[in-house]
Amino acid sequence: MRARTIFLIITIMLLVGFAMLNVDEFTRASTINLGVTTMQVPLGLMMLVLTLAILVIFLVTTLYMHSASLMETRRYAKELTAQRDLADKAEASRFTELRKFIEAQHASTLQREAAAAAATNERLTQFQAALLHRVDQSDNTTAAHIGQMQDSLARGGLATNHHAAAAAASAADFETRF
Repeated sequence: MRARTIFLIITIMLLVGFAMLNVDEFTRASTINLGVTTMQVPLGLMMLVLTLAILVIFLVTTLYMHSASLMETRRYAKELTAQRDLADKAEASRFTELRKFIEAQHASTLQREAAAAAATNERLTQFQAALLHRVDQSDNTTAAHIGQMQDSLARGGLATNHHAAAAAASAADFETRF
């Protein structure tokens, strides 16, 4: 129990004990002036009844304030639950929006990567075609030089030095380009 409750119980017990010890004095009739009239009433008994009435009034007031406090707490709990539900829905909505945003970013990244891969493949294809063309040209040039050398050798070795120098220059040109 709380200290206040214990103090209240002890005070009531002391008051009842005091009344029991002095029952004769409490029940002796006295003249009481009520302002307009006078009455013969036991003063102690009247004071005891007034004290009990005040005690009942305080208990009723305390119960009313406690029940009002409980009702207000219950109302706040309902409002808090409603606000929590609203916050949970808003958070779920934000997560949904974030997921959609991330998915959109991922899709655009995949599109950019696909476009870059296609452009790279196109450039590699162009480079490969250009390289094959150059290799074919080099093969044709080398074959032409070899054919000229064979013709030169077949004619008797004239101008051998001139063709050998041209073949060496063609081979050096091929190596510097690739």
